[in-house]
Amino acid sequence: MDSLVVEEKNGRFEIFAEIKQLGKDLLVILYGGAVHIGAVGMAQPRASLRDPEKMSATSSTYTYIGHKEDAVVKTMSEEIAKRLNKKVVVVAGIHWDELSMKEIEIIMEACRTITERVITEVQKR
Repeated sequence: MDSLVVEEKNGRFEIFAEIKQLGKDLLVILYGGAVHIGAVGMAQPRASLRDPEKMSATSSTYTYIGHKEDAVVKTMSEEIAKRLNKKVVVVAGIHWDELSMKEIEIIMEACRTITERVITEVQKR
């Protein structure tokens, strides 16, 4: 897989994820609205500490001052890493001005949907 783009649209919010396979690892570039880099999340799969028969992931995040994408990159990188058993880096820049709490939840739900679609698309290949 060279690269693949998935998108999710809900009202005025359109979010894209560009997926690149780098050897066995994955790079996901997540963006929407005013495109930029707000946060980076890195996750590595590992056996669960509670149940070594299950997969989990350990992650690290870096967030630029004033940005809120850290929650998205942490969740997305961990979920993809544990479900696909791959090292994953997610770079995210999502921004719209003056969002309400309802709009933030719409964007977060779109990111959860994109996470599932990324996993599905990578599993197909």
